[in-house]
Order: sequence, then C-alpha cells, then structure tokens
Amino acid sequence: MIIVDGQRTPLEVHNFENLEQIIEKVMADTSMQSRIVTDVLINNEAFSEIYPHQAEDMEASYIDRVEIISVHTSEMAQSITRELYKVVSLMATAGRQVADLFRQADDAQALELYSDLLEVNRDFMNMVGVLRNEFVANSAMDFDVSLGDLSSLFSEMIEIQENEDWILLADLLEYEYLPLVEKTKAIVAQLRESVKASAKKNSHG
Repeated sequence: MIIVDGQRTPLEVHNFENLEQIIEKVMADTSMQSRIVTDVLINNEAFSEIYPHQAEDMEASYIDRVEIISVHTSEMAQSITRELYKVVSLMATAGRQVADLFRQADDAQALELYSDLLEVNRDFMNMVGVLRNEFVANSAMDFDVSLGDLSSLFSEMIEIQENEDWILLADLLEYEYLPLVEKTKAIVAQLRESVKASAKKNSHG
C-alpha cells in the first residue's frame, strides 16, 4: 500500500524493487511538481536516510506500507522565512556580543563566538539567495546590494581577523555589521511577503 498525503494511490509496493524507486515514481507525478517530501513512513515507522541513496538499499520485499508526506514549496519557504527572521536577530545579538568581548580583551571567547557567527552568516546568505531566486522577481536590486554589502564586509572582517586586529574587528562589527544586519531584517520581511503572496497564489491556483 502506498499513501501520499493521506490518499491511497493505485501504486503497489510489490511492483517496485526498492524504496528509492517508489519515491521517484511518486515524485514524478505532475501533482508533486511543486512539492517537497517532509516525511516518509515505512510500515508506520519514520524513515530518514543516514547516508545518500539509503532508500535504494531498502528492499520492497520488507515493505508492506509506504506513506509519503509532502508540503508545497511555498509553504516550506514560509516556515524557512520565519526561521530566517530569528536567525537575523541572532546575528545581531551575536555581533554585539563578539564586539563587546573583543573590547574586553576576552579574545578566546570572542573568537569562538565569532566563528559561529561566520557560519550562521554563511548559511543565512545561502538560504536567502535560494529563496530570492525562487520567489522574488521584482525589487531584486535591494537584495543584491544588501547581500553584496554583507558578503564584502565579511571578506574584510576575515582579512582583519588574519591580522589579529581585534579592536578594528570590534569596530567593524559594531558600526558596519550591525547596521547592515538591521537593514537585512527589512529584506527578510520583504522576502516573507513575496513567499506569502506566492503561497496565496498557489492555494487559489
């Protein structure tokens, strides 16, 4: 038995060799084009891949029931934009903390937090980039300028870090990075609106 989003399908498990084939067949259906699989249940137990293509190793002979749960990409994007807002707030808080720690000459603690900040920043930029390409047709200029500023500022900060000029790094964080993060909040809000509009269009479409 193969169930997709609560509906039983005419597909039968025994017609496939393994789980990967089943998922590929389900996703090839036109109704799944703009959807992302969030959960796969095998015999009522959650399945998640520990290594790539693990689904291929899950033979159909062991499976009685497959349930696939999916969401629309715009729905998924909405939850991501909600997370992004939290991330921006986190970036602002962490940026301020790092600047303070450098000024207090607590370099070890500051550097530890600073490397976390770099990572969060990188993930944030990637995610915003993906969503922007997918959902923002207009006002792309604002996005590009702010993301470009953030990107070049980080390159500058990495250079200063290599020179171990912590006070200058603290200044950059406080006077350039933090205002830029505030500006980025507006971008995330804009992104959220675009995603929301897209979700609305899809629910009517």
